[in-house]
Amino acid sequence: MSKQTVLVTGGCGYIGSHVVRKLSENGDRVIVVDNLSTGFADALVHGETLIQGDIGNGTTLERIFAEHQIDAIVHFAAKIRVDESVSEPYLYYSNNTINTLELIQTAVRHGVPKFIFSSTAATYGQPDHVPVDESAPLRPASPYGASKMMSERILQDIAAAHPALRFIILRYFNVAGADPQLRMGQRTPEATHLIKVACQVALGRRPALQLYGTDYATVDGTCVRDYIHVEDLASAHLAALAHLNQGSTSSILNCGYGHGSSVKQVIQAIKEVCGVDFKVVEAPRRAGDVAEIVARVDKIHQLLNWTPQFDDLKTIVSHAYEWEKQLAPR
Repeated sequence: MSKQTVLVTGGCGYIGSHVVRKLSENGDRVIVVDNLSTGFADALVHGETLIQGDIGNGTTLERIFAEHQIDAIVHFAAKIRVDESVSEPYLYYSNNTINTLELIQTAVRHGVPKFIFSSTAATYGQPDHVPVDESAPLRPASPYGASKMMSERILQDIAAAHPALRFIILRYFNVAGADPQLRMGQRTPEATHLIKVACQVALGRRPALQLYGTDYATVDGTCVRDYIHVEDLASAHLAALAHLNQGSTSSILNCGYGHGSSVKQVIQAIKEVCGVDFKVVEAPRRAGDVAEIVARVDKIHQLLNWTPQFDDLKTIVSHAYEWEKQLAPR
């Protein structure tokens, strides 16, 4: 198949920049639209076209689609902080749900046939069974999760009405790590990701790590999550696009490894990798956090023939730590 033109929204962000890099290395032409509110233009390392703008701006979207023949869209642009979504839900429904509707409507008007949507395990809330599979009920525990759930439904309904549009929804579990060559990684200001924050504490850039809740019904009282390396998640996007290129039907897929680690287990791994016994302070539970969520991953392996390369907690931590070390302290 001839190479495609792929529009990536939020392509200067953490996950988006890894996917953009892989698409370019695959030979695809990549156009990135990003408002740079949390992304960084220099995360585009192969000279990809960057349009600085907001997908909530209909004029910007129309100009992009009028000037470029878009073959596929990979949609990342979203707000992602669970705690912030609880205190400011309107930001999440506006930015995540309404803007996604605008993007899909524009894609349909311009005949774009393929759409990959960045969703989240937060759509499940606290599942009845762990590991959770894609058919489980969606009961999000936060406005963040709810905003993504609504976007999923919008995409499914519009695709049902316009069968020329096929999609893959990827429900991410906990993404961590960095490009092993340190070209890109997590550098969102005021990030709340456990591994990133713990690495900052280990480097003396934060005074202590807050441990939110120790009374959950889990192996050691702390939350359990399925951590996936950002490089493996990026490769799943290319596998998803290849799947759609083959004319395959739409699908919803979990993106994880199928096993979990507790917060205390992650902290111990970070201390061992960094060689620093940093300070940890117990704190109350955070609103919107669920006790345990781990992916069932049979479907993504079977459908996409996807094989992760970095399924090891210490490897994930090591790449995150090396990335954090070479960042200028904030």
